[in-house]
Amino acid sequence: QPRSICSGAHTHTHTHTHTHSHVKYLVVTWLGVLVSSWVIYMQYSSYSELCRGHVCTVLICEHYQRGIISGSVCKSLCEEKTLTLQRCLSTSPTHQDSLGEQSSLGSLVSRVVSLADVNLDGRVSLAEAKAAWALLHVDEFVLLLALQDKEHAPLLLGHCGHLYVTERVAHAALFTLEVPAWARPMVPEAAARALNRWLAPAWPHRVRIAIGLLEFVEEAFHGAYGSLYMCDGGARAVGYSTSYDCKLADLGGMASEAAVRAFLRGRACRGSDDCTFGRDCSATCDRLARRCNTEVVRPNLAKACALLADFLLFGAPSDLRDDLERQLRTCATLSGLASQMEVHHSLVLSNLKTLLWKEISDTKYS
Repeated sequence: QPRSICSGAHTHTHTHTHTHSHVKYLVVTWLGVLVSSWVIYMQYSSYSELCRGHVCTVLICEHYQRGIISGSVCKSLCEEKTLTLQRCLSTSPTHQDSLGEQSSLGSLVSRVVSLADVNLDGRVSLAEAKAAWALLHVDEFVLLLALQDKEHAPLLLGHCGHLYVTERVAHAALFTLEVPAWARPMVPEAAARALNRWLAPAWPHRVRIAIGLLEFVEEAFHGAYGSLYMCDGGARAVGYSTSYDCKLADLGGMASEAAVRAFLRGRACRGSDDCTFGRDCSATCDRLARRCNTEVVRPNLAKACALLADFLLFGAPSDLRDDLERQLRTCATLSGLASQMEVHHSLVLSNLKTLLWKEISDTKYS
C-alpha cells in the first residue's frame, strides 16, 4: 500500500514537471516568434524603395510565368523575391496595359519615382511606394502623368493615396450649356444652340482654342509614350483657360493605342458595332474570320473637327466662312487606317491650322 501511494505521487510529480516544461517551451517559442517578427518588420519598414510581397513579387512572377513579360531581369527578380520600387515599376504590366511597350517608358518610371518621394528626402518609403502603386492603377492618372509636359493637359498639383488633384480648368467644356437628357424634349435644340452661341467667347478667342485642340491632337498621336486615341470625347471633355488656351478637362475618354488594340484583338464580331472601344474608337469586322481588326478607322483629327464645326463657324468672317466650312467638312469626314493615310491626315491638319492662324497671327489674340 505505501509503495503504491509513493508510486502515484511520483507519477503525478513527473506529469506536473512535464506540463510545466511544455508550457515553458511554448512561451519561449512564442517569444522568439514575436521578437523575430518585430526585427523583420523593422527591417522591412526601414528598407528604402521597398516593393515586395503581394504588391510586386506575386504580380511580376505571375506575369513572367504566363509569358506576358520576359527577360533575365524578371527572372532574377522572381528568384530574389526582393524588389525595389524602380525595378518594380520598370517591369510593371500597369504601364504596359495603359501605354503599351514603349522604349521611352524608362523616363516615365523615373517621373513616377520622383513623384512618389512626397517628403523630398531622396528616399521612397513603403507608404509612399504603396500610394504610388495605387495611383498607377488609375488609367487617367497614368495618362495625365505621361502628358505633363504638354501645355494642353491640366497640371498635376498633388496626390494623397489613390486621390490626386489637378489644376482647375476655368471652362470645362467648349459650350457653356449642356441640356440634360431628361430635359431635351422640353428644350428645343435650336434654343440651346442659340444660347450657347451667345455665351461663347469672341470668334478670335475661339480660333485660339481651336488651334490648341489641333495641336494637342497632333501631339497625342505622335507622343513620346505612343499614340493616344479620343475614344469617349465630346464637347464636355475639351475646355479652356481664362487666357483661352485649350485644356483637356477630362482625360477619362482618352485611351492608348495599346489598350484599344488589346481590347479589339481576337474579339468576336458580326459587324463593326461589335468592334467599338468606348463610344468613338471603332474598327472594322473581318466577316470571314468573324474577328475584329485592331486598327481604328476614324482618326482623332476627324473627331476634333466635328467638335470645332459647331464651335467655329458661327461668327466667322464672311470672306473666310466658305473655305473654313469646306476644310472642316473634309477634316470631319476623314476615315481609313492611319498607317495608310498619315500623310493625307497631316496635310489636312496643316492646311486647317494655317488657315486659322493666319486670321489671328498679327492681332492681339495671338
